[in-house]
Amino acid sequence: MYTRHITAQLQSALADTPVVVINGARQSDKSTLAQLQPTSNGLPRRYLTLDDAVVLNAAKSDPSGFISALDGPVTIDEIQRAPELFLALKAAVDRQRQPGRFLLTGSADVLLLPGLADSLAGRMEVLSLWPLSCAEQANSAELNRADALFDGDWAALKLQPCDRPALMARLLAGGFPEAVARSNAARRSAWFDAYVQAILQRDVRDLAQIEQLTEIPNMLHLLATRSATLLNFAELSRAAGLAQSTLKRYFALLEMLFLVIRLQPWERNPSKRLVKAPKVFLPDCGLLCHLMGITQEGLAAKPGLPGGLVETFVLAELLKHLAFSRHGLTLWHYRTQSNMEVDFVLENRQGHITGIEVKASATVDGKDFKGLRHLQETEGPIFQRGIVLYSGRELVPFGNNLWAVPLSAWWTTPHT
Repeated sequence: MYTRHITAQLQSALADTPVVVINGARQSDKSTLAQLQPTSNGLPRRYLTLDDAVVLNAAKSDPSGFISALDGPVTIDEIQRAPELFLALKAAVDRQRQPGRFLLTGSADVLLLPGLADSLAGRMEVLSLWPLSCAEQANSAELNRADALFDGDWAALKLQPCDRPALMARLLAGGFPEAVARSNAARRSAWFDAYVQAILQRDVRDLAQIEQLTEIPNMLHLLATRSATLLNFAELSRAAGLAQSTLKRYFALLEMLFLVIRLQPWERNPSKRLVKAPKVFLPDCGLLCHLMGITQEGLAAKPGLPGGLVETFVLAELLKHLAFSRHGLTLWHYRTQSNMEVDFVLENRQGHITGIEVKASATVDGKDFKGLRHLQETEGPIFQRGIVLYSGRELVPFGNNLWAVPLSAWWTTPHT
């Protein structure tokens, strides 16, 4: 069993907040994490899952009676299947505002579900649980690597050379615990096929009542080929043969299920002429490799690695560490009308920024810092540092607050 690095944050939330939600994609181990959380007196919480047909029917037929009959702290799994419960939860919390009373899990973004924002505002804390990070897979210490990169805390990272086979293995496996556990490529591929099919058959139908499902997997494959690129609905509409209104509806559904995300552009001054388009990503590189037919043999046969795949890998790792960042970091991309760009921008609550470029190769030169130097020159007072993450061996300075950092920063296990 893996130790999840948001556990301490979850326990703190349960200690002072009536309703806590663990939000994330299916099969990211939300249920396991929820069931491990004891009550304040150390006893197990009552556990109910809305994947059970009897429980779901009871919740939908009489939401208020269902919630009123629950004594003591309770965990309700897959809350998105019965959004009718939200108003009943509000009423129960208003009657008895007990910290940690309800622990909910959701495989769809509960903040996008109808009525939730109004019904549980001020009574709820939402935590994100992404699939396993590389550090969690390595059973590494609970070190927030996004914070360490932001601060330039190289000593905490205890960097080691980036081993190409190790990087390829992580690209192909992704972070879903079941996929990580399958070292056999064919069995892992079968798991990804079943995973996508299960989401289509259950969650898509539950949330959108879409009966003709063939267009959704086709669109997911199409988005896989565009991971780490600017999101262009007009181009996607032409490629998919779908009306833009339909395509946007499907895209929003995939977003709600954590299968795709859009990364918004960073802009400190709205009057600046920055590109306004977000970037689109599939947030699990293992699923991305599966959808694109990328194999161990295919990666090994080429001298380099696909840049979009490695950028997607970094995006996924950043999201997993931002979920428990002590700085409250937010994530953006940067691109100007003149095509000056930085893959990722980390920003803290005080408005300070660190830029991150991703380079798939094992070598770096000064040209790879072009976008970071531009960001440093234009945003000097708030610019912390610029980092090029690359598949090489050494931590190397490239000027004032500019560094080349091995991608092994994500999985190196600090020695005690």
